[in-house]
Amino acid sequence: MTDRVDTHKTGFAGTTAAVATHPENLSDLLARLARSRDGKVTIRDIAIALQDRSFGAFLLVFALPNLVPLPPGATFVLGLPLVFIAWQMFASAQGRVYFPRRIGDYGVEAGTFQLVVDRLVPWLRKAEKLVVPRFWFLESRAAERVIGFLALVLAVVIFLPIPLGNWPPAVALAIIGFTHSQRDGVGVTLGCLLGVASLLVAGFVVYTACAVLMLVV
Repeated sequence: MTDRVDTHKTGFAGTTAAVATHPENLSDLLARLARSRDGKVTIRDIAIALQDRSFGAFLLVFALPNLVPLPPGATFVLGLPLVFIAWQMFASAQGRVYFPRRIGDYGVEAGTFQLVVDRLVPWLRKAEKLVVPRFWFLESRAAERVIGFLALVLAVVIFLPIPLGNWPPAVALAIIGFTHSQRDGVGVTLGCLLGVASLLVAGFVVYTACAVLMLVV
């Protein structure tokens, strides 16, 4: 069962055309969310605050752990959230990510969230100097579904145990996620190009592995 929270009650829902074109920086939005909460900050609160930018933001969050060298099999666990987010970006009729109630209710105390935001914001603001709102072409849900389909394919590749084939798609999804959350059309395009290239690399790895196995057998 997904959450059905009325977004109009949060104070974050409902954006004007100007905000859609020049959205609030992700760092400023997180800092504002941290200041506005007195109790626990849940995953649902963050998704509602981000609204239609939640697809990109959560792609970034779940792609980053896949960039760290991990033992074999770890992508089975870390890749699943990416598949979940990318599937919603592609198939959901909603304008933001929806989580099952149990996951959506998970959160941290406001003080802990404030500490996390204080450490994260300086890094985000440095990145936001390069990733800015420009040439945004994903205004329609249909256009966003196209990017969502590519993100879903990349997420599935990350989930599969392909030697040396997981890292490039994770980089591509991290770029797509962050630039999508900032409405940077140039960055999304570059991330997509890198994603297509990473799929070609993964396909080559699989093809080569199969050819070697056929020779051995």
